[in-house]
Amino acid sequence: MQVLGTIRLDKKTKNLAKRLKPGEIALINHVDIDSTAARMLVEAKVAAVVNAARSCSGRYPNLGPKVLLDARIPLIDGAGESLFDDIKEGEQIALRDGQVCRGDQVIAQGELLDKHSVNRQLNDAKNNLGAELEHFAENTLTYVTREKSLLLDPAILPDVATNINGRHALVVVRGESYKEDLAIIRSYINDVRPVLIGVDGGADALLEIGLKPDIIIGDMDSVSDNTLSCGAELIVHAYASGESPGLKRIQNLGLSAKICSVPGTSEDIALLLAYEKGAEMIVAVGTHSHLIDFLDKGRRGMSSTFLVRLKVGNRLVDAKGVSKLYRVQPSGRHAAALGLAALIVVIVIIALSPAVQDHIHTVTDRLRSEFWHVWIRMRMWER
Repeated sequence: MQVLGTIRLDKKTKNLAKRLKPGEIALINHVDIDSTAARMLVEAKVAAVVNAARSCSGRYPNLGPKVLLDARIPLIDGAGESLFDDIKEGEQIALRDGQVCRGDQVIAQGELLDKHSVNRQLNDAKNNLGAELEHFAENTLTYVTREKSLLLDPAILPDVATNINGRHALVVVRGESYKEDLAIIRSYINDVRPVLIGVDGGADALLEIGLKPDIIIGDMDSVSDNTLSCGAELIVHAYASGESPGLKRIQNLGLSAKICSVPGTSEDIALLLAYEKGAEMIVAVGTHSHLIDFLDKGRRGMSSTFLVRLKVGNRLVDAKGVSKLYRVQPSGRHAAALGLAALIVVIVIIALSPAVQDHIHTVTDRLRSEFWHVWIRMRMWER
């Protein structure tokens, strides 16, 4: 394997994905690449990925490496964090098998992963799922003890101008299969007109398909300036201390935002906001819903997401479930228009059929002949 190209580097994959151009090489430092980050690299159409860290540490079966290889993107694993000091952004780099080269000079050596090695790592990691589940359960119990008010009491949330009470709310997170989920429920969105809540980059996802979010919630570190300026209500997720780094960015754009320091993730705040403000149903796109999703986040804070889903569960439904339950019901006007269109098509087909045309000519000739004979008889009778 040999790949030549310009290299772009960032220790945060989601930040790097915004700057990448098709055909460039991505240098990341991402232990256990999750499927969402991998899809961002695929969508950027990179020529190859060099990971300074282990793409699959064996802690749990993360799917990111498989996503990259399925997209036929070469992945060099474990190249070493020192590579960030040895390479400058924009350099022309050559990848030869597991080597990272500047001309003929070998800068770093990693392992070129293939489908066989990735499948072996995933199978080995599956054996560790039991231990990871125990750790996750312990973290969740600790969180329940410390933050039980999140589950039992109403959350302290800012007031919003958008009317949510009695309506459906669509919460979009840039997570697993978010684009596919949005596509399959587009008819639901068009017909029901739910409140659109974008969580960080999820707001970009809405705008990309022509939908303006009503509310944007997040740290504001992975959403574009254009989306922030679209006119949506902005809620910045602050730390428990009240510090909110994302607020400075909002102010630099000349915009205003409300602050929310509810413990947990921005996704949690979005679900709680819809729930506490009286949403009749909450439809989730790209949110975390199963064990691998939670482990992909790789942080203790995901315990809060687990608890929040327990709290709002009686109103929460996944987008894939909506696509199966919701079917577009045409109105009487639409049905009449469809019937008329079908009738016109049938008439045109009949009129253009040679056999029908021959039959029409035959009937016309007979009628003309009968009319002629009747007319002759009438003339004779008059005489």
